[in-house]
Amino acid sequence: MNTEAIINKYYTPNSPLWVTLTEHSKAVRDKALNVVSNHPELEADTQFVAEAAMLHDIGIYLTNAPDLNCYGTFPYICHGYLGHDLLKREGYPRHALVCERHTGTGLSVDDIIKQKLPVPHRNMQPISIEEQIICFADKFYSKSRSLREAKSTIKIIKSMRKHGEHQVKQFEIWCEMFL
Repeated sequence: MNTEAIINKYYTPNSPLWVTLTEHSKAVRDKALNVVSNHPELEADTQFVAEAAMLHDIGIYLTNAPDLNCYGTFPYICHGYLGHDLLKREGYPRHALVCERHTGTGLSVDDIIKQKLPVPHRNMQPISIEEQIICFADKFYSKSRSLREAKSTIKIIKSMRKHGEHQVKQFEIWCEMFL
């Protein structure tokens, strides 16, 4: 798989949005690969983690997030399932699931309904170890600030708390598993 070619099909190389996407994705990839390297007992698929981490946010260009140079029409929360649909059309259903399942620590159907989120009513929680690792690694990096500067676990937990204690609990479980 050539992740760069897939990204370049949907993003103009070297544009501000392309730089934001690729720098963020590289940071997430490197963090995820560090987890894989430090935890061989997890038996994660290294190549898949590298590829899927680079593509996990491919759907952002379809959203309306001007601060990120995204001028699409969908709310930002939709970028996961939009990326899923895009990668599925490209013939990468396994990678597509990472896109859909990386928001927060994942979204349950109950979360989606209770919060009235404008996304399909289906389970969007990471299941495979690779999905969990990428979702975890993504929490450390912002697309709106210093792209390669990792956030502290304390800062991540504080930010996640507004989305529910179950999100915090899952992140803490991952900290025990992956750090």
